[in-house]
Amino acid sequence: MSITSLLPGRLGFGTAPLGNMFRAIPDEEAAATVDAAWDQGIRYFDTAPFYGAGLSEIRLGDALAGRPRDAYVLSTKVGRVILDETEDPSARDLGEKGGLFEHGRHNRIINDYSADATLRSIEDSLRRLRTDRLDIVWVHDVAQDFYGDEWLAAYESARTGAFRVLRRLREEGVIKAWGLGVNRVEPLELTLDLDEPEPAAFLLAGRYTLLDHERALQRLLPAAAARDVGIVVGGPYSSGVLAGGQHFEYRKAPAAVLAKVDRVKALAARHDVPIKAAALQFSLAHPATVAAVPGATRPSRIAEDVSALDAKVPAEFWTALRAEGLIAENAPVPGA
Repeated sequence: MSITSLLPGRLGFGTAPLGNMFRAIPDEEAAATVDAAWDQGIRYFDTAPFYGAGLSEIRLGDALAGRPRDAYVLSTKVGRVILDETEDPSARDLGEKGGLFEHGRHNRIINDYSADATLRSIEDSLRRLRTDRLDIVWVHDVAQDFYGDEWLAAYESARTGAFRVLRRLREEGVIKAWGLGVNRVEPLELTLDLDEPEPAAFLLAGRYTLLDHERALQRLLPAAAARDVGIVVGGPYSSGVLAGGQHFEYRKAPAAVLAKVDRVKALAARHDVPIKAAALQFSLAHPATVAAVPGATRPSRIAEDVSALDAKVPAEFWTALRAEGLIAENAPVPGA
């Protein structure tokens, strides 16, 4: 099944923040945010066991309980198994993402991309999400940011384990689509060069944004478009720094990034363009990108995302960004 025919719209809801990313949020706030997404017409929800050691899945499952299952599309991820035993969340080895979910549950997380672990992960996710089926399953984080020089070994484990299980589940009709969900382009380029896996789509976080897109433009996006492999854009606001936050790449944004954001914001203000509209519409302008899944933990943010998708952005704004070297010369822009 083509991912474009499966997704209900171009805007989804990324639920990593519901796993207490960066801060602890009350259950009531998490539930209200999911309710706001539903009320705003969003019908695609993405989560993962990794987000708060199952907390995001639990909260999303609770919030969607009672909603018609055929009315929404649900994706989660495999590659991490959540155990009943506990550990110190702040002491986890998360590569470049240390401390990302230190406010989440204390359940121990193990990395495992084998066939058996993939099936167990799916079974556990179904239980936490309180549902009988998943629509899309992403193989999570087989990339340099989590595994460093060992990322190819993690990738190979996923190729011979998770990839083949998910392909079989799709062929059997258990799931509708699968792919990789990562923060780097290299694993996706490598996958496109393989004959056997045939993923329907990729979830690429943080690599096709106003602040960081040139690497993805070189090879990945043209190749994905040519093969009809849709790209779901995660983190269109670059971990929040393009939406008023202070994080970039899940850490405090460095001065150079903040300076670039200030330049983008100055042009946006000059052309009366909401910065969220600029970021979201840019990420969706490439022919390969099929949806974006920004995250949120406050109901008001959802309304901002919906408005950003429909906001009028003048062509002169994109021309000004290109003239100042803030977007690549070959980057597609809305309306072009």
